[in-house]
Amino acid sequence: MMRILFLCNKSPYPAREGGPLAMNANILSMLKAGHEVKVLAMNTNKYQVDPKEIPNDYREKTGIEFVYVDLAIKPLAAFLNLFSKKSYHVERFISKAFEQKLIEILRTGDFDIVQLEMLYMTPYVDVIRKHSNAKIILRSHNIEHLIWKRVAETTKNPLKSLYLKHLTAKLKNYELDKLNTYDGIACISSKDAEFFSDNGCKIPITTVPFGVDTETYHTGDLNYEFPSLFHIGSMNWMPNEEGINWFLENAWQGIHDKFPELKLYLAGREMPDWLTNLNRKNIEVLGEVDDAQVFIHSKAIMVVPLFSGSGIRIKIIEGMAMGKAIISTTIGAEGIGYTHQKNILIADTAEAFLEAVRVCISDQSTCEQLGQEARKLILKEHSHDAVIKALEEIYSIVLKN
Repeated sequence: MMRILFLCNKSPYPAREGGPLAMNANILSMLKAGHEVKVLAMNTNKYQVDPKEIPNDYREKTGIEFVYVDLAIKPLAAFLNLFSKKSYHVERFISKAFEQKLIEILRTGDFDIVQLEMLYMTPYVDVIRKHSNAKIILRSHNIEHLIWKRVAETTKNPLKSLYLKHLTAKLKNYELDKLNTYDGIACISSKDAEFFSDNGCKIPITTVPFGVDTETYHTGDLNYEFPSLFHIGSMNWMPNEEGINWFLENAWQGIHDKFPELKLYLAGREMPDWLTNLNRKNIEVLGEVDDAQVFIHSKAIMVVPLFSGSGIRIKIIEGMAMGKAIISTTIGAEGIGYTHQKNILIADTAEAFLEAVRVCISDQSTCEQLGQEARKLILKEHSHDAVIKALEEIYSIVLKN
């Protein structure tokens, strides 16, 4: 049995979006394997939870504690950062209160592993080294700078694009400079692991997939709206908002003209005003739904039109686990071991999205077969058991070094 401290930039519970879902999968997998787990998480204005609402069982198993951190963008700090080599993306997560709580936990607990969930926890490496002999694992959910590089490339406003490119360059320097300061890296996709290896990573690195509890993510019944399209995702994540904007501006009209009765449902947290106030025929903007699984089960075809981002799209994994037909872009499906036209449909243009929609809605059995094959892929490559095996493997490697 190992003692593992997870440092999270947002609460893993309740898991309302991709990052917390991935963190919680790691935590639950280690608990399932019989290891002792402790969680220290930031509670932020961007992703705030009420600690009192976390079930006692989860509290007892994880010993979860929170420190509030204000992540609001401060104009003066952002401006002054322009003249600094430091990454403003990372600087916002540096908190004296969080550091003090971390020191307190390290002094009172004897940990084998400290797992940093995402790059934004890496400013605390020196603190961990000073107060603990634990090995440090970076759980890389994405190649962070690549997300912002792609966002900058797709931003139409030239001044905003220039500013984002400036921030991206500093984030890239930080991300690559830190590569060998950990004891090991657990990437969420093999493509990410390959990138780090090609860019100077000399420490142990492996791929630990996002895992789902396949008993929780069942395929549901046949009582769903067919045909129908849907998208679900946190809309305060810029790649999601930009992807939906592209889809509505470029692909939707052609789809609507060809299939005038087909409806598109948009769900997710932090829906921007331009979407909330959208008034277009056959598009229903729902905002945050009470139960994501119930919503997904009620619709037929998931569309994930992403042209930026990195790592792996958790909502695609969830949709696949629930046996849904999915249409996404090459970037959207990045990191998933898919087979085009077998367990997903890949579309990178408006014309390709139209054709993929036609294929799905012209034959319900074809649509359902795509979903069935998708679930088979998840059962094979994204179960909790797959996460346990991969994480324990890298833990064992770094503990021997």
